[in-house]
Amino acid sequence: MFTICIECSLFELLHETVRHISTGSSSSQILDNCVGTESCILHDLQEMVAVYGVLHMALTLCFLLQLTQPDMLLMEPSLLQYPDWKGHCFLREEVAKFLSEHCRSPVPLKAENMVVMNGCGSIFCAVAAVLCDPDGKNAILIPSPFYGVITEDVDLYSGVKLYCVPLDSEVSESDARPFHLSAEKLEHALERAKKEGVNVRAVILVNPHNPLGEIYTAEEMTSFLNFAKRHELHAIVDEVYMLSVFGEDFSFHSVLSLERIPDAQRTHVLWGLSKDFAMAGVRVGTVYSENRDLVQALDKLGNFHGVAGPLQRQVAQLLKDKEWLNEVFLPENRRRLKKAHQYVAAQLTKLGIPYLHRGAGFFIWADFSKYLKEQTFVEELCLWRCFVKHRVLLSCSQAFSCSSPGWFRIVFTDQQRHLQLGLFTICLVYTCILINCFLSQVINNTSKYCKFLFQFYFSCGTMKNCTSTLF
Repeated sequence: MFTICIECSLFELLHETVRHISTGSSSSQILDNCVGTESCILHDLQEMVAVYGVLHMALTLCFLLQLTQPDMLLMEPSLLQYPDWKGHCFLREEVAKFLSEHCRSPVPLKAENMVVMNGCGSIFCAVAAVLCDPDGKNAILIPSPFYGVITEDVDLYSGVKLYCVPLDSEVSESDARPFHLSAEKLEHALERAKKEGVNVRAVILVNPHNPLGEIYTAEEMTSFLNFAKRHELHAIVDEVYMLSVFGEDFSFHSVLSLERIPDAQRTHVLWGLSKDFAMAGVRVGTVYSENRDLVQALDKLGNFHGVAGPLQRQVAQLLKDKEWLNEVFLPENRRRLKKAHQYVAAQLTKLGIPYLHRGAGFFIWADFSKYLKEQTFVEELCLWRCFVKHRVLLSCSQAFSCSSPGWFRIVFTDQQRHLQLGLFTICLVYTCILINCFLSQVINNTSKYCKFLFQFYFSCGTMKNCTSTLF
């Protein structure tokens, strides 16, 4: 199978071209780096598209072979009967033990406070239906950007809307880091919602964050929970990436690790297998809540969101294997996450593309805004289409309700050869944008490099005439 090394001459050529153009070099000064490469570029581009098609850097699809072991496939007659709709007792007990250990809970979590459904999306959906009235006037606060699918989850049959708490991408006196969340911002958003006649019933807190990769400290989470308590809001805490923390300079503190949760009756913690266990297709999500009314209500909705009995047994068996989890899977998973993150981050640094340096999740939140002709979401969509046209799929900021255009989420949990090709294509598009900015200089130069650029543009299918843009 065709592969391309990141250190190959073609990739180095593009980096070198970017460097020269960025420093204002003339086309004649770049000539020596480009002579004789036309056929190489055309051949490699054609072969990449023929072999790989679209390079998917917007989703993560992972594989876990542990569930295929013989002891996982045992079928018991009891598993074929109607289950307890909030999850079989044996599974809830194993999940409670597992989370007690990995959340570092000061006291063992109780299985009776646990509800299991077919994915965290279903849990968001059900919790929203229970907490909010179905009149279309209730809303849930959520800091933005945020994982866009949550919008569909809470609105599907509960009719609940999300009310965004926009986070600024710029660093300021009040914001020590980009997209910084504070209790003060939550207060301002709630006050704004009240003035607009919006009845806010809850707040969603995602930690570690998707798409930012942000890990909130125990102090920050406590301040957010205190905000919710002051206003009698339910806090829905999504910790689905809690075991996908790989940065040595970052540490994760679960809400369940707090000695005292400010309002335990209104705090509900979500976790699932799709991210930390790389099993998005195994639809198993959990919510832990000490609120008995909520648990009983979710039990009633479990008829629509239940998990098949045989699958519940498999998951319980998986969680029982502590030796394999703690000594093999989780350490190796973190090692691979760290390696892939370092690789993609290094290439973005080479290209001069800013990004958030965080230590959790499967993605990097990168800033392509300086390559937009105008700072608008229309131009962001044009850039996104350009990436898709060149067979790379990224997720743009609009998909996450971000208030600042030009940010893209790059998923790095893939095979290295796919990352290499995806980054190569990003580099190609990036280089074409820079070259397009200096096109007038190139057109006026009658050197051999001018001829190469026109052939390069036409071969990529990015220019219908010499004055058109890449888009």
